Amino acid sequence: MNTIHHRDTETRRDALTEEIIGAAIEVHRTLGPGLLESAYEECLCVELGLRSVQFKSQVELPLVYKDRRLDAGYRLDLIVNDEVVVELKSVDQLSNLHQAQLLTYMRLGGYRTGLLLNFNVPVLRDGIRRMKL
Repeated sequence: MNTIHHRDTETRRDALTEEIIGAAIEVHRTLGPGLLESAYEECLCVELGLRSVQFKSQVELPLVYKDRRLDAGYRLDLIVNDEVVVELKSVDQLSNLHQAQLLTYMRLGGYRTGLLLNFNVPVLRDGIRRMKL
């Protein structure tokens, strides 16, 4: 891969993740912790729309096993700009399992960047994990 093109792509994805984080912080500032994950997802979709950021929610993620495409019931919470996987949580604490889940989704879908956002924290910055493959 062309090094300059790769750097430009990385810079664009980093700017995109900052935009997503900014939107998530606005949602968290407005709602606070303690709600269901689905509520944060709906509000984040509204906030991304207000910011004219392209996204898809609840995107089906098929599993390919030995050249067979299987519907294993996996869904990505959000795909932003067809580049960044966003997985939302509302848990006491993010675990290694949550991070492994996001990395697996990224690998299965061919995405290089992901955000794990836990809204059940006093300050959202403490609930953010940015991951890259």
